[in-house]
Amino acid sequence: MEAAQRHPSRTTEAEHRWPAVVGLLAALALYAFLPNELVGGLRFVVVGAGLASLIPLVAVNPHRLIRQTAWSRALSVGLALLLVLANQVTLVLLVFKLVEGRHDAPGLLIAALQVWVANVIGFALLYWDMDRGGPVVRTTWARTELPAADLRFSQDEDEDAVAEVAVRSSAVHDWTPSFIDYFYTSLSNSMAFSASDSMPLSQRMKLLMGLQAFGGFVILALVIARSVSILD
Repeated sequence: MEAAQRHPSRTTEAEHRWPAVVGLLAALALYAFLPNELVGGLRFVVVGAGLASLIPLVAVNPHRLIRQTAWSRALSVGLALLLVLANQVTLVLLVFKLVEGRHDAPGLLIAALQVWVANVIGFALLYWDMDRGGPVVRTTWARTELPAADLRFSQDEDEDAVAEVAVRSSAVHDWTPSFIDYFYTSLSNSMAFSASDSMPLSQRMKLLMGLQAFGGFVILALVIARSVSILD
């Protein structure tokens, strides 16, 4: 499989594979160690599917993200969707158990933290795979040919700022968002319950960020309420 031909106008390097892999493995580990009473054997199905999907993706791009086929693109997006959807199911189950109040309270509070962190990583992977055609397209296609952006980062509009700021902009330095940028976007959205680092532009991104913020808010509200009941 040949590497994608980078357009002569692009100077940014292809993104490293490993930050996204580390994030995915961390999310799968968090999911694997959820309490058995919360999700039962479902967690092993999700973890197994995640690891099985990761192997061919790493084989296509073992170091830098320079190759993409229709199946590798579909598999990468599908893997992120699987993680997000599984986490939403787990969130619903967690809500019911926290509301019931008849289960191991400390264990459920730790599980809530696991679900919250896995949610941050899952949405980060989904944003990373969706925006501007994905990581391979973002660094190889001419900017005039890129799919419409789902997110607007500050670097996308800093070219007229002072020199030390403009040097990192998309227009001057050919800056392109990487997994860390999407992870920070996901983290800040889960903590602030709104877009604070980058602004959603498309309707699908607004719906996804709204779903993530709502889930984070529900977890926080129920954890606080459960913690107060334990202290009482």
